[in-house]
Amino acid sequence: MLISTKAKFFLPLGARRSTVTRLRAEQRGFAQVTGPETIPEENDRPFTIPLAEESFQTYNLDPPPYFVETTKNQLKQLYRDMIVIRRMELGADQLYKERKIRGFCHLSTGQEAVAVGIEHAISKEDKLITAYRSHGFTYMRGGTIRSIIGELLGCRDGIAHGKGGSMHMYSKSYFGGNGIVGANVPLRAGIALAQQYDETGNVTINLYGDGAANQGQVHEAFNMAKLWNLPVIFGCENNKYGMGTSDKRASAMTEYYKRGQYIPGLRIDGMDVLAVLTAVKHGRDFVKRGNGPLVYEYVTYRFAGHSMSDPGIAYRSRAELQKTRENDPLTNLKMKLVDWGIITEDEAKAIEKEVRRFVNEEVENAKQMPAPEASLDVLFEDIYVPGSEPSQRRGRTVDETWC
Repeated sequence: MLISTKAKFFLPLGARRSTVTRLRAEQRGFAQVTGPETIPEENDRPFTIPLAEESFQTYNLDPPPYFVETTKNQLKQLYRDMIVIRRMELGADQLYKERKIRGFCHLSTGQEAVAVGIEHAISKEDKLITAYRSHGFTYMRGGTIRSIIGELLGCRDGIAHGKGGSMHMYSKSYFGGNGIVGANVPLRAGIALAQQYDETGNVTINLYGDGAANQGQVHEAFNMAKLWNLPVIFGCENNKYGMGTSDKRASAMTEYYKRGQYIPGLRIDGMDVLAVLTAVKHGRDFVKRGNGPLVYEYVTYRFAGHSMSDPGIAYRSRAELQKTRENDPLTNLKMKLVDWGIITEDEAKAIEKEVRRFVNEEVENAKQMPAPEASLDVLFEDIYVPGSEPSQRRGRTVDETWC
């Protein structure tokens, strides 16, 4: 027997503490009756599973339901997507250490649940823009492993033709990858304004780090979005450190989901892909109903340093890292899938083996990509809209002019 998806496990505004206690008791009861016996045999048949009580904290907003409707196929895909991103980042790590990737390289190891959960909650027509830790989002928005690794290697067939590197990757409905801290926040407000103007009915999802949360332009974008009731979910991806500075040392108030003041907010367990998926679905529906913007905070953690040049241990202890790794989003989901009987330990190993083979092949293909041609045509392309290029192109000085 399946559990009804119509059950309500959220607290209405103004409810008293007794209501909270009763609802939490109901949630615990819900968790107790959900097990392998409630999961259908069919891979594509929907069923519901519970979320932890600690999944959400709200600010002037009804919380999402404390359960998620899903299928066995989707759960397996969530797990595979996170493994792919992890293996891709490990591949980039190795290439950087081999000095085949140069310059900046920001890995998202440990933060995979945020990118994967968001993508499974939105449509391909919704827009997404993020900061410089963008590899996982690029993959989930449709980029291939080989095009992402090729971009890191500076190859012509990289997703930005080798010109963008780690921080500047783009695809349809995906506006990067932005290297300037906080600058993507007003950009996403503009994207949301365009969606509102065109009456597309879609929403804009944006991610910025806790290190960017104190920027003035972030709050200016909040004000404009609320003033114009824009269809946007602002999201602080709080991995606890802005470069090497703890959020507690940099911010007077670290409840980033409350930073919108006049904008409702939600804090989400960003190490639980199911909590992220549920929260973004909930927020997307809220925004699409014309209620205006939201401010989300995804509480997560990066296992690696800020970038490849940062070992990540000068400002945090090995004990902290070890303790946080016990909350690995991949391990968390794997254990749940095995406990629920969705997959066996052997099936999990088979998925991991297949992903490792797939990513390794993609990396090898990327390594064979050609470098950009050393020509003026390649140098100046993508600067002007096709068909609007001037007859002359100027270099560093007036004497360096080419026809």
